Formats: sequence, C-alpha cells, structure tokens
Amino acid sequence: MRWFEFDWVDAFTDRAFGGNGCAVVHDGAELSVETCMAFVRETSLVECTFTGPSEQADLRVRYFLASREIPFAGHPTIATVAALRSRGLVTGNSLTLETGAGIIPIRFTGDEIEMTQRAPEFGPEVSAEAVARAVSLDPQDIVAPPQVVSTGLPFCITLLRDRAALERARIDIAGLEALAVQTGAGGADLVEPFLVTLGGATDAGDTFSRLILAPPSPPEDPFTGSATGAMAAYLWQRGLLAKESFVAEQGHGMGRAGQARVTRQGPADAMTGVRVAGSGFVLMRGQVNLTEEPRA
Repeated sequence: MRWFEFDWVDAFTDRAFGGNGCAVVHDGAELSVETCMAFVRETSLVECTFTGPSEQADLRVRYFLASREIPFAGHPTIATVAALRSRGLVTGNSLTLETGAGIIPIRFTGDEIEMTQRAPEFGPEVSAEAVARAVSLDPQDIVAPPQVVSTGLPFCITLLRDRAALERARIDIAGLEALAVQTGAGGADLVEPFLVTLGGATDAGDTFSRLILAPPSPPEDPFTGSATGAMAAYLWQRGLLAKESFVAEQGHGMGRAGQARVTRQGPADAMTGVRVAGSGFVLMRGQVNLTEEPRA
C-alpha cells in the first residue's frame, strides 16, 4: 500500500466551510493521470492538487479536474500554499511554484497568500447569443462583448447587467457544447462562461461572480481564482473598472462566501500580470491510500 499525506483546505476564506475546497496530496505529483482524476471524483470537489519536487521552482504542482489535468487553477494554488504553511514546509515570505502555466510567484502578508498570475492573453470575442444560450439567459442580460481571456487558464468572461440575471443563470449542456465548438475549447467542461456583475455581494465587494459547471464536475464552483484574474484583466482592459486593486466576491449564493483582493500589475493597456490574494483554512488532514497497479 502507498499512503500519501493530504490536507483538505477551504480557499479564499478564513473559516471552515467557506470559499472553495481543495484536497492537496503531498508528494503525489508522480501519480498517474487516471489515479489523480479518480481521487478528484472520490472527493466530489471541483479540483485537487498533487505536489512534488521541481528543478525550476521551490515546488511542482499538478492540477486536476474530475475529467482531466489542467495547467493551472487559482483556488487550488491558495489551498496548496496554505497546506504547506500549516505543516511548516514553507520558510520566509515567498516561494515559487512550477505549474503547467509556468512559474507562479507567491508571497505572504500575514495570513494572506498572494499569487501573481501571468500577463493576460485576450482571445476571441464570442457572440452574446451563444453565451446566453449556454447559461439560459437572454442576450440582453449581457452588457459587454463576451471574450475568452486567460491568465493561466482560459475563461469566457461575461459581464451581466445585474445580480438578478446572475442568479437566474443555469447551465444548458447543448448550448455549452455549441459554445465549445465556437471558441475552439477542448470540451464543454473547459468553456463554462465566467459570469460577473459590477458591485459586490456585500458592501465590501466590487464584483460578484458565478461559475456554473458541466458534468462530471459539481454543479457550481464556489470561488474561482484563475477566472477572477482573467475577469479582472477583462474589466481593466475595457475600462470598466477604474480601481487598480479591488475586492472580488463569489460563492455567497451557495452559502460558501469567498473573497479575494485583486491587483493589477502594469498599466491597463499593457498588463504584466494580475495578483490575486486570499486566505486558506485547513479543514482536515490525514492519509490516503493511492496504490497503483504495476504498469506493463
């Protein structure tokens, strides 16, 4: 039997059962893709991470959905670093992570963990009609051209007119599959629109967002750190948000309120990165038996 240490961490929150959960499997980066995906499905979480040694950074992190490996994800990055700190495996005020999206710098301010996502890549604009169909809304609910944006993982950023529209959104699998074809995404589970409104869920927030998901993932993501970086870049680049640093909120409608501080790096028309910061709460820890069958 092969036992691995793991931590279950709620990210973008400082309390139990808030934000977005992620299980961090220490020294599990060597495991097969099939085993890692099976572990995610067993947890019923959206994503899990598996760490290992790196020759390029302080640590290597692999990110998995239930359906595939992805290059990077935001809340699992916060969760991974919170787990490392809780075990005394991080010294100093910074570290670097090797990910499929490149080297991610991390720095600490008290309990806050800040990751610097890479400079945004602005992809194609997508028709409001196609996006509206994918999330069961009227095209008039969308008030700016939806666009694929990535700061490490691509999302179709979609600005809605108000919170009422945000709360009405429901996934339409056929519409989502059509959107995946239009955007050239590798599957419906990689093109879910990231829906955002200006104005927070609370008085402290500047934006409020949702990410409703396609199977085999859970129905909705409580907090999406990588999409938050892409969303911020979209708003800044289009002049829709004047603040160089703002508070993003997500998950409140699920009873899992999450919050991040988002800061622009560089001018709005030539961003060199997006800094996304939040806390992590270690909810539980233990060991998991991930024995693999010998490979032929």
